Amino acid sequence: MNNKLSDFLSFRRMITPLIIQILFWAGVIINVIAGLIIIISGATSRYGGGGEVLIGLLIIVIGPFAVRIWCELLILFFRMNETLSEIRNNTLK
Repeated sequence: MNNKLSDFLSFRRMITPLIIQILFWAGVIINVIAGLIIIISGATSRYGGGGEVLIGLLIIVIGPFAVRIWCELLILFFRMNETLSEIRNNTLK
């Protein structure tokens, strides 16, 4: 059996880091769209929407950074697992 397939089926090879990257880009897109919606809602408000416009801008700027930090924390666990697996494999040789 192929070594990569064997690693995948025995859970020695993780696919979650790829999924986390997809979640990151989805989070960035969602933040930008939500920020734009809030900005448009504030700009078209009858009774002033300066606060909403500011909040929308903050979401567009800070939101992707927050998503990136969250994803990096998640991926850190998988990197630690890979490093520990490499250390184990090197000590067994």
